[in-house]
Amino acid sequence: MDLVVGASSDAAKSLVNKLGSLLAKEYALIEGVRDDIQYINDELESMQALISTLKRARTRSEQRQGWMKQVREVSFDIEDCIDDVNHRLREEPRGGRLVYLRRKWYLLTTLYARRCIAAEIRDLKLRAQHVSERRARYGVENLTAADLKEISEDAEAPRDLVPPPPQLIHTRQIVGMEDAIEELQVWIRKEEPNAAQSTCKTRFLAIFGSGGIGKTTLAMELYRKVGGEFHRRASVQVSQKFDLLMLLRSLVRQLQQFGADPRDEEPLDRIEKMEEGPLKEKLQSQLKDKRYLILIDDIWSVSAWEKIKDCLPERECGRLIVTTRFKSIAVACQRRQKGDCLHEHRKLDKKKSYHLFRQIISSAPEDPTVAAKNLLDKCGGIPLAVIVVAGLIASKLRSETSKKTLHDYLQDVDKALSEGLGTPPSTDEVKKILDQCYNSLPADLKTCLLYLSMFPKGCIISRKRLIRRWIAEGFMIEKHGKPVQEVAEDSFNELISRNLIRAVNNTSNGKVKSYQIHDMVHQYIVSKSTDENFITVVGGHWQTPFPRYKVRRLSVQRSEEKQTVEQMKLSHVRSLTVSESFKPIRSCLPDFRILQVLDLECCKDLSSHQLRKICKMHQLNYLSLRRTDIDEIPPEIANLEYLEVLDIRETRVRKFPRLDGDLARMTHLLTGDKSKRTGLALTEEITNMTALQTLSGVEVYGIPAAKWQIGGHKASSWGSSVQVLEALEKLTNLQKLSIYLHGKFEDECDKFLLSSIEHLSSCSLKFLAIDDDFTGFLDKSLNSSEAPPEHLHTLELSGMLTRVPGWIVRLHSLHKLTLSLTSLTASTLLDLSKLPQLFSLTFSLDATKSKNPIAVKILHKNVLDSDGEMLVEAGGFENLQLLRFMAPVMLPLSFQKGAMPMLQKIELKFRTANGVYGLENLGRLEEVYISVSSKEIKAAEQIKQLANRIGNRLTVIDDEYNESSLEQ
Repeated sequence: MDLVVGASSDAAKSLVNKLGSLLAKEYALIEGVRDDIQYINDELESMQALISTLKRARTRSEQRQGWMKQVREVSFDIEDCIDDVNHRLREEPRGGRLVYLRRKWYLLTTLYARRCIAAEIRDLKLRAQHVSERRARYGVENLTAADLKEISEDAEAPRDLVPPPPQLIHTRQIVGMEDAIEELQVWIRKEEPNAAQSTCKTRFLAIFGSGGIGKTTLAMELYRKVGGEFHRRASVQVSQKFDLLMLLRSLVRQLQQFGADPRDEEPLDRIEKMEEGPLKEKLQSQLKDKRYLILIDDIWSVSAWEKIKDCLPERECGRLIVTTRFKSIAVACQRRQKGDCLHEHRKLDKKKSYHLFRQIISSAPEDPTVAAKNLLDKCGGIPLAVIVVAGLIASKLRSETSKKTLHDYLQDVDKALSEGLGTPPSTDEVKKILDQCYNSLPADLKTCLLYLSMFPKGCIISRKRLIRRWIAEGFMIEKHGKPVQEVAEDSFNELISRNLIRAVNNTSNGKVKSYQIHDMVHQYIVSKSTDENFITVVGGHWQTPFPRYKVRRLSVQRSEEKQTVEQMKLSHVRSLTVSESFKPIRSCLPDFRILQVLDLECCKDLSSHQLRKICKMHQLNYLSLRRTDIDEIPPEIANLEYLEVLDIRETRVRKFPRLDGDLARMTHLLTGDKSKRTGLALTEEITNMTALQTLSGVEVYGIPAAKWQIGGHKASSWGSSVQVLEALEKLTNLQKLSIYLHGKFEDECDKFLLSSIEHLSSCSLKFLAIDDDFTGFLDKSLNSSEAPPEHLHTLELSGMLTRVPGWIVRLHSLHKLTLSLTSLTASTLLDLSKLPQLFSLTFSLDATKSKNPIAVKILHKNVLDSDGEMLVEAGGFENLQLLRFMAPVMLPLSFQKGAMPMLQKIELKFRTANGVYGLENLGRLEEVYISVSSKEIKAAEQIKQLANRIGNRLTVIDDEYNESSLEQ
């Protein structure tokens, strides 16, 4: 809860609800404490009623701000005390044998704790009284009539947001950089005349200019357009607190992903432990005799540049793109040699500013040319300022609570920005534009935006990870009949549409998969969060002062900050994010007494001993251990009775421990590793978690399982029994199920697994993914199901399928379909073309499976049945917008006129192929993505030539074929 930063009024009532709940519970409290709790409850209700009005005013006096901060701090302390009561006291015994003696023993053993709690509550009551008295003493009164006129009309208005339509190509058309992109592409591609490999030199492109003018956008567009033409490529962001070790590790990791020799690959955990010297040697080895492209974004000092330069080989055919705000750094880059290039990126002119502005508010019914002129002058040609102001105007236009016209909104925003803003604005004045956009947000969206400062600058963040954390923090509640998940999705989409965060890539179902924050927006929200004591950032890019108040939410972003963390008072921390190493908080774990959200994703050095300590944090409801080094979950996890989200993906955990109790509140259990096709064994402990909505990455073993060696253990010791498969039916709340099948499945296993899937599909199941690894379950059992999953939105089947299930045409709600090792014939495509809502269709074949004898037979059968080519006929596929073929070998692919009328994007990933024909028949096609082996570029060149004949409407992106990138 936050009364200053701007939690919604409903969410802000959570503390009052907790107080009421505490009064209702059967705790044997010290005499008089209940009266104190009731007083605090009544006082806070009155304070909250006033604050709900005060925080809507655009202008606030210093007295009001100071008083609101005092209310916030005492409210936080009251909430901490309540949660501590729930932890330190259990409910008084009320029944059973010897209840009198048990009650006396309870009173005796909790006497000290109850006295301490009583003293804390009395102290909090006095603080609440003093805060209430200060309101009158310092003139913090209700709003005047003049204040009420300034209240933002839409800041607290109810929002009934329509979800955005699914999108595949989320990048906005580049404005104002077209000439620079064309010119710099030529420079990057240009080879030195008559230069042999041994005489090549790395050449440097330095892009400089003030903050917010699009340097990174330009650099990333160049990187995207020409990256596929290089053997190796990588991009990194540099911090103001320069860390060469972290930069080298990132470069080595990325370069290993793109076409590195498997014999030279280092395990990722070993890369994380390498020091500077070995990392330099590894980097030099990766780039030796290779054409490479490296983008280093946002360098802040010449000394940082010199250190980076010394790590790179000089005599290789490399291209290095550097962006910086400072001309002195750009000049230092150019001094390398004559062939280097210096590019000053300039602001947009008025015409291009208007073009960018109009692109964002394209749905406006009026022509805003005249009214927008003054407003765009205040943006000064800075693209960041233009897009956030346009996002603000667009959000007002979407609001159905106001009858104002576009012209009215433009004048309102222009007036709000007029005070104290120069023309053109300086970098500091851009922050005033951001401040106006921030102040216009509804209270709950302010909280959601500031929460993004928990993540490091430049970090690409998963949408699902963020949304789950918002919910765990208590920022989201049900609204207008919408469940919490949908409310969170709406809030995320609103931040995207206001251009305060930027979509990086989309999933194959058209939703945003991950996002990024512009560095100036990130700097703004970190500063704002620090001022409001909402989030404390340690070791981040931007300099922040040591916290003056108790730390409530803590983000540790560098491994060298152990001493700083140890100096803080951590007993009030409710949310903790550690981004790199566990070392800074290792000695402080006992201090986190009321921690509710703990995110250790990619955090190294986490031992089983420390994990047992984490399992003593009884208030935890969100725990992410993704990509950590752990290999087992301790039985003590049963102590986490409030745990709702557990993320152990891409770890070495293969079995859930036996538990003394049930994790009854577990909602999302995220496990497994897609790239390795490994998961968590399905056991009785998992099937007892009846609140589960997501169960991803579990393994089911056939009979006999004793022959299978999984992770060094015999699978029979924790393999799935028939009883466990039958117990899977208990998870009636399950919305997403992803399973891996192993071993030989007997008829009895088949029967119970099929029965469970059919039962769950009749309840809540919307997402089903099965990888059967040639067990035959898909072809033998699922194919002949008499009660198919007709309500699914997503279906992924990987394994032997000699024919597409006949019932698939009944999946009228199916949005996304992925098939692997399926017989691809004209009849297959004809059946799938009848699915009315199908948005994306993927045919894939993992390269490791393609060598299996069964796979070879299916591939041979595909060639025979399809007469050696894949033909997509006219008709059907009414809503299909994404088509993907991913396999080592691809048959010729042809499209007839009228085929797939809505198709926007084709992805083709292959080692070898015989060509693609008929792209000109796809009237709405916008993008072709080709990933092909460098040894087999003939097919890719043929596709690009065909695309060039079609015209400018089609973008072709080529890439190096990487078998590990095939979607599984």
